[in-house]
Amino acid sequence: QVQLVESGGGLVQPGGSLKLSCAASGSMFSINDMGWYRQPPGKQRELVAMITRGGSTNYAASVKGRFTISRVNAKSTVWLQMNSLKPEDTAVYYCNAKISTLYGSNSDYWGQGTQVIVSP
Repeated sequence: QVQLVESGGGLVQPGGSLKLSCAASGSMFSINDMGWYRQPPGKQRELVAMITRGGSTNYAASVKGRFTISRVNAKSTVWLQMNSLKPEDTAVYYCNAKISTLYGSNSDYWGQGTQVIVSP
């Protein structure tokens, strides 16, 4: 059974920084794209950033230049470095990975979510 375990959320003042991490574990053939999504209060979940196995990245316009996604394939881990945080970054952040296992190829797996609150 595959699990994604996140850590690193919390309360931070505007202009501050946080780093989220997400580690995948379990029986996996390969991890393909990995990414971070967020769901602000009362809104739909949205893509924040994603990174391919080869290291290509894509960011939402609202976070470009402030957030950096990275991964280490050998550790099955993805990080999201968040700088210059704004109150509108407040959300539950979810890790996502497309993973191939014995039971299916490129299936979506999600972490449990970690709360990020940006407030004075």
